[in-house]
Amino acid sequence: MLQKLTYNLDIALEAILQNKLRSFLTSLGIIFGVASVIAMLAIGRGAQEEVLDQMQLLGTNNIIIQPVVEQKEGEVEEGSNQASQNQRRFSPGLTLLDLESIVESVPYVESGTPEIIYDTQIIRSGRMRTGKIIGVGPDYFQINQSDFELGEDFTEEQIEFSQPVAIIGSGIRAKFFSGVNPIGQYIKAGKVWFRVVGVLKEKSISGSQIENLGIRDFNMDIYVPATTVLLRYGNRAVVTAEDVSGGSGGGSSSFMFFGGGRGFITQTSTSTGVDRGDGNTNELDRIIVRVSDNTYSVVVSEIIARMLQRRHNDVVDFEIIVPEVLLEQEQRTKNIFNIVLASIASISLIVGGIGIMNIMLASVIERYREIGVRRAVGAHEKDIQFQFLTEALAISFTGGFVGILLGIVFSVVIEWVADISTIVSGASILLSFGVASLIGVVFGYIPAKRAAEQDPVHALRYE
Repeated sequence: MLQKLTYNLDIALEAILQNKLRSFLTSLGIIFGVASVIAMLAIGRGAQEEVLDQMQLLGTNNIIIQPVVEQKEGEVEEGSNQASQNQRRFSPGLTLLDLESIVESVPYVESGTPEIIYDTQIIRSGRMRTGKIIGVGPDYFQINQSDFELGEDFTEEQIEFSQPVAIIGSGIRAKFFSGVNPIGQYIKAGKVWFRVVGVLKEKSISGSQIENLGIRDFNMDIYVPATTVLLRYGNRAVVTAEDVSGGSGGGSSSFMFFGGGRGFITQTSTSTGVDRGDGNTNELDRIIVRVSDNTYSVVVSEIIARMLQRRHNDVVDFEIIVPEVLLEQEQRTKNIFNIVLASIASISLIVGGIGIMNIMLASVIERYREIGVRRAVGAHEKDIQFQFLTEALAISFTGGFVGILLGIVFSVVIEWVADISTIVSGASILLSFGVASLIGVVFGYIPAKRAAEQDPVHALRYE
């Protein structure tokens, strides 16, 4: 069998080499078809990996709650009764008490963390840049899947007593602590000096992810306990004597303790240097909740929405985002788009198969005498059929190998020119090459069958 295969392969290669240009033109359809399929699947794989990276950044099991302007709905009524009634409605905005209620009362919620964000100036050793200081809870880094490069997380004592300690991103370390171990060093944010107790590992974030997902560059943030921010930068939800009088004097602070050893403290502070002119009266800028099982994310988000609406006196001044649902929708859209592109690319393979059939039919007619001679010396119909089928497969295989190389080149060029991620996988190469081989068999079978069915006597007389 191996000897017969080798013999037929020699005949096929000899026929291909005798008509190099025709064989090359025949294989072009296979070449570009395989290259197109590989390139399209590489684009799809790159898009899929990008969505997975986005899920990693936002958290696969996370639910994000953030304040918005109150959403009002209803019919316009005459008189001012309805208007005055709406004016009397009061919402405290997002608070630590909201977070505590969600964690304690909502099923499938594992943990939660606040985010309090202030724009400030970061200063150290004569260097200055604008940045953000982020007040966070004790579970923040676990929820956001952030790993430590140096140091460790905040201790319970540091959180409970609102100590001026900070964990910095890798970008802050590179900017302000180049060549120096930052642990134990001090950095100034606004008017407060913080002692660095930890450094986070770098998170790879592209500019498109920052723009599309609406996230910050985590590497350039300074993280401090939320209690420290509320005490030393001010609580926006509290109306102070300074707000009433419009003065700039200091004020007193009061404390309310709740929760367990890893709970939070709400401070009523009138620290100076806080910009309160943006109209934001929410104690928190964001709440991030982690769900134990992401299959319950949508249900949990609906429960949280109803709870917050009751707590905020029917004022819908918040929005709830389920990142995984949004990203899954984006992934489905991209998958449909990629399937369409791959289907269009596959048409080239079918066209290539038709080209193989056309050339092989012509080759059978040209080689009637050769077929007759082989039959006369003892070749069977299956031998003739196998000979021409081998020739068709040789053209398909050659086109497939060249198409694989061209597809990899296409993928690299697309990534470089269009600035989109492309990933060539072994599965896409095997799939495209397998389809090309199948097309060679399918479209080569009919010419091979026709060659095998020729009458030897008629074939020997053919001129």
